[in-house]
Amino acid sequence: MLNPLLKNVLVAVNGSEASMHASMYGILLAKQLHVNLKAVFVVDTATLKQLTMTKLFVADESESYETNLVADGEHYLQYIIDLAKQKGVQIETELRKGAVWSEIIACADEFNADLILIGGRKINAYDSMRRNVISASRGEIISGAHCSVMVVRKSGLEQIFKQA
Repeated sequence: MLNPLLKNVLVAVNGSEASMHASMYGILLAKQLHVNLKAVFVVDTATLKQLTMTKLFVADESESYETNLVADGEHYLQYIIDLAKQKGVQIETELRKGAVWSEIIACADEFNADLILIGGRKINAYDSMRRNVISASRGEIISGAHCSVMVVRKSGLEQIFKQA
């Protein structure tokens, strides 16, 4: 008997439209394939610490900014929970702090993820080649993950999600 290829899927959320599309894709995947789904938002405290050490932020500014990022993360994760409920899908969420790429990989490992979904985006309109760009964190996730990683770029995903 062949074991299923996908059992646990992790969605990396950063609040961008691309990550929201990855979340919708994950919810639809969970609905169709009956996989376990988890969404993770990482507050980038590693960068905040670096900015404080280089004196670009003072400690109070860094703490205030971190508090705002935590609130944003909680908001985005709640939005994804609401989307999942609309489709009758159970989803686990987690807010973590640290370096984005390493926390996502650690979360995927702890969740025994078979797949990490990340949002893809295009370069701005000034790029004549209109190539897709992967940020440094996305690149680190792709190269460092211990499971498959999928960059979601499905066009018309919001409409597909509404119809599902």
